[in-house]
Amino acid sequence: MAGTGIDTSILHKGAHSASYFDLSRSAGEGVEIVDFCIPCNPYFPTPDMFDELSRDLKNILKYYPSDSTSITKKLCSVLGLHPQTVAMANGSTELITWIDHLLISESVAIPIPTFGRWTDQPLETGKRVDMFPLQERDGFRLNLDDYVRFIRDRGSRVAVVCNVNNPDGCYLPRRDVIRFMDMLGDLDLVVIDESFIDFSDMEQYPSVGPDAVIRPNTVVLKSLGKNFGLHGIRFGYLMANPSIAGKIGKALPKWNLNSLAEKVVFMIQDHEEEYEDSLRLLSRDRRAMAGELARIPGLTVFPSQGNFILVKLPTEWSGVALRDYLVANHGVYTRECGNKLGMTSQFMRLVVRPARDVDRLIDGMMDYGRQFRVRSYEEEPPMESRRSWSGGLDEAPDNLIQYPSRRTPEYTARRAANA
Repeated sequence: MAGTGIDTSILHKGAHSASYFDLSRSAGEGVEIVDFCIPCNPYFPTPDMFDELSRDLKNILKYYPSDSTSITKKLCSVLGLHPQTVAMANGSTELITWIDHLLISESVAIPIPTFGRWTDQPLETGKRVDMFPLQERDGFRLNLDDYVRFIRDRGSRVAVVCNVNNPDGCYLPRRDVIRFMDMLGDLDLVVIDESFIDFSDMEQYPSVGPDAVIRPNTVVLKSLGKNFGLHGIRFGYLMANPSIAGKIGKALPKWNLNSLAEKVVFMIQDHEEEYEDSLRLLSRDRRAMAGELARIPGLTVFPSQGNFILVKLPTEWSGVALRDYLVANHGVYTRECGNKLGMTSQFMRLVVRPARDVDRLIDGMMDYGRQFRVRSYEEEPPMESRRSWSGGLDEAPDNLIQYPSRRTPEYTARRAANA
């Protein structure tokens, strides 16, 4: 505890990660926590946008918001969507809950590992969850043809795909997802969770939302909190044909969105350029961060199209011990994946952050690794000895970005400046 004063026992309670507020309350005075755990956009909103929110905070907190129909119509006008095809809710998790209650009657197929609520929610309501295990040897990449065969063999009535998938960051091309939806047109429901798709830079138009609304059994899920860097507001939406969207919309409370969410929705159209800039900065940081992580001997770095990067720790390391060490000694909060179905504590999901924060993460991981003395961390490991997601740097799928693996000159300069 000497570094930050944070009581790491709070990290061992419950099935989900401790909140930022839990850690802040536990930290010593003046301790800054760098959050590599919660996948948030660090570049949006801009400081000017936060100033605008601050100036209007009194009215935001004092008065009732408009009803959800009015806020949804405004969102649709900004995004160019038809209001009858959209249902807006208090976060994507609320929508997952209503999808389970209203649209899943007996069974649902889901690849694992993935976002935990897609398995936990239907299990809690007594549905059969058919889990399709993704393989580490494939970089956790989902083969849609194999998945369809699995769905047919199990007789699943609902199928879910997360694109980009959490925690591995794998991306499926739009054309393949459309083909997948059409192959399963006879199911009760097909759900494409696109909560992280805005962070992908593989295609100019990666979303299948416009394709879902003209199909009879397809829902596309979107998360605004993740994209806009505002997890605390809790807002997201789904896209589907008017029958499905209307069924969900009628079940939602009339005032299920708060005034802060309304304020942000009305601000978006004036800040589209800043939002696009934030996504470009995140793509840049993702490449740079993956390159820095690849320098750690024995660490496997998986290519990602999300705003996070999955890594597998060296054999001697413990994800739980590393997580506790980083937050207690360096004020760095990370996510080990031991409680994710289909993974173990040898895996960590690390959120993409700016270079200065990454330096702090790398320093903390190297400090932790020195105790094992497998090799000196100060010497450059041979290129052939580094590990990639499938055993070789040249074997990544051609639709995933290849990351640089050598430390950039700027890192040395930043280290000197920080010191």
